[in-house]
Parts: sequence; structure tokens; C-alpha cells
Amino acid sequence: MNKVYFYRIFCGGKMYIHERENWTNFNWDNAKLSPILSSVRHLQGRLLGRMESLGFEVIERSTLESLILEVVDTSRIEGEFLNPELVRSSIAHKLGIENADFVKSPRNIEGIVDVVLDATQNFDGVLSKDRLLGWHNSLFQTGYSGYQQIDVAKYRSGGMKVVSGNFGKEKIHFEAPSAERVPYEMEQFLNWLNDENSIDLVVKSIIAHFWFVTIHPFDDGNGRIARAILDMFLAKSDRSKIRFYSLSNQIFKEHKQYNTILEKTQKGSQDITSYLEWFLGCFERALLASEQNLEIILDKAHFWEKHKSTTINERQRFVINYMYDNYDKEVGFLRTSVYAILNHCSTDTALRDLQDLVSKEILSAEDTGKKTNYVIISPKGIRIPKISNETW
Repeated sequence: MNKVYFYRIFCGGKMYIHERENWTNFNWDNAKLSPILSSVRHLQGRLLGRMESLGFEVIERSTLESLILEVVDTSRIEGEFLNPELVRSSIAHKLGIENADFVKSPRNIEGIVDVVLDATQNFDGVLSKDRLLGWHNSLFQTGYSGYQQIDVAKYRSGGMKVVSGNFGKEKIHFEAPSAERVPYEMEQFLNWLNDENSIDLVVKSIIAHFWFVTIHPFDDGNGRIARAILDMFLAKSDRSKIRFYSLSNQIFKEHKQYNTILEKTQKGSQDITSYLEWFLGCFERALLASEQNLEIILDKAHFWEKHKSTTINERQRFVINYMYDNYDKEVGFLRTSVYAILNHCSTDTALRDLQDLVSKEILSAEDTGKKTNYVIISPKGIRIPKISNETW
């Protein structure tokens, strides 16, 4: 018994799951998981069936919106905030969506877009070591994570701890396997991932996420790549490139619970029932949110299809997308002052832009006697923004 095991077992320390013998012999209670897995599978089929009944252009637009959420929110989970409009431009360009305005995006955006698109659009391919290293290279094309130089497109050469807190008061949440173990652990993982066919693909995707993030094979980017693997195998479970939900969006909404269940499971036994229950519940909530928001997604897709030949500037496009994307966040009235705040422009510029949108029948103006409120002319008659109280 080595010193680490001795300390964990006999000195009251917490043993990490990867320190247990045959640690990847995971087990779970199927009786507990079956009801929620059945619900998830039913929702998947119902939503995908509805999506497939729509026209190609609407499917294309809806897929674009879901992928934007996935890219933006998988990054937000890691504390990186990407410009949604630059993400939109990058994805639209790479998917070849006609009439999409292309704006050159920074390398960090291009990189995560490449990873998410490869995972979801090329889900039938084998996930090999070379493909994983390519994903890592896409995320860190400069060789740096922030200001720190890291090993890129190769497994880490040093130890790895997940910590929080200020310098000198750090709390260690997790300590990954030693660097010497990583090549063997990753070989075992990839063999299982590509050869195991007896487990439901939704359950398999969730196990794969946990297995990968516990190995933590890279200096940085492990969370994003783990969620890309999750997306890839969920796409396999859908057997479709159509994206109609964003699990990362739901994980971001529940990121505290996400971190808690992950840490608890990494310090637990090979019985991962609680982890699978939580993740299946999170996925179910993502699907329910997608179902509830599908009308907004479809309305937005119809809106841009209707106005695909209408000339508008980037400020105008940004505000329209902002109002759609924040429909459920009660953003308040759209007024000249709000437009100016969102675009960091003068009120004169804001007023000209808004009047131009009214003249093109994109917005309608509601004169309240004191101030003018602007509402998107929705193809489905939805009030956007939806609320009637002042929040700005």
C-alpha cells in the first residue's frame, strides 16, 4: 500500500475514485434510473420529430441557435465570456448558411466552434487520441491559456488539482491521477468509448463525461472537451445532426449543483447512481426548456428568413438577437436609451437605427405619451420583449 492510499484510508483523508482498484468498474441502480431515462428518451423523440417536420431552412436556423448557445455556455461555465454575434458569424460561415454575414472571429472563438461542430456534426466518427489532441489544439492555438504557457495537443506532463479560493486559502476540490498514469487511463477510456455497445447512449454519454473529466488529461480545457464528448454521444443517441437543445446552457444555469455532484462523485465509490440521476435530470430540464423555448427559436428562425434580404447594420442585428435570446430574462422595454446602452452608441444614432427598423417593418413603435417603446414584429405574433414593466 503506497503512502497516498495509507493517508486516505487510515488518516481520515478522502480517497478519490481513481485511487480505488478497478475504479472504472462503474455500477448504478437501473430501477432508479429507468423512469427518468424513459422520460428523457420520450422528450428527445418528440422534439426531434417536431424539428424534422419543419422546412430545411427553419431546421438550419434552429440548429444555428442551439449551437450558439452550446458554444457560448460551455465557455461561460469556465468563466470565459464570448461575443454571441461573433460566435453566430463563425458557426454560420462554417455551416455554409446562405446570406450569413461573415465577420472574422478571434482564434479562441474559432477554436471552440470547431470543436463543438466536429463533435455534433461528425458524431459518427471514432473518437481517437489524434482527434482529441486536435480538439485541444483548436482550443489553445497560441500555446497559452491566458498568460500561462501550457502543453498543447499532448497529455499533461505534471500534476493537476482543481482548486478555488484566494492565494494562501485555496480549497482543493479534486486531485487528478498522476501524469504517468494518463496515457494508460486514456487508452482504456477510448477503448471503452469506441467499443462498448451495451449501454444506452444517453447514459454512456454521461459516464464518458465523468470518466474523462476525472482523468483530466490536459493542462487546461478538460471541462470543455468533456462536454464536447457529451454532445457527441448525445448526437449519436439522436442519430441526427439537427440540434434542438443545449445541455451546456442548462448546466450553466445549474453550475453550482454541477460542480457539487461532480466533486461528490469523484470522492465516492464506483456506484455512480446519484451522478447519473442528477445528469439525467439536468438533461430532462434542458429538453423541457427547449420545448418551451421552441416557439421563440422557431419565431426567430422565421424572422431572419423573412428578413434575409433586408439590409441592416450590426448594431441593429445585435439588438434584435439580444431581445430574442433574452426573451425569458425580462430585459425590459426597448427604447432609444436602452438601444444606446446595449450598443455603446449615442442616442441620436440609436434613434436613427430604430426609426430605420420601423420603416423596414422590423419593429413597431408604441407611443405611450412620454416615451416610445419598440417591439419586434414577430412572424408568430409573439410580443418581444414580452414584459410590460420597466427594468432598465
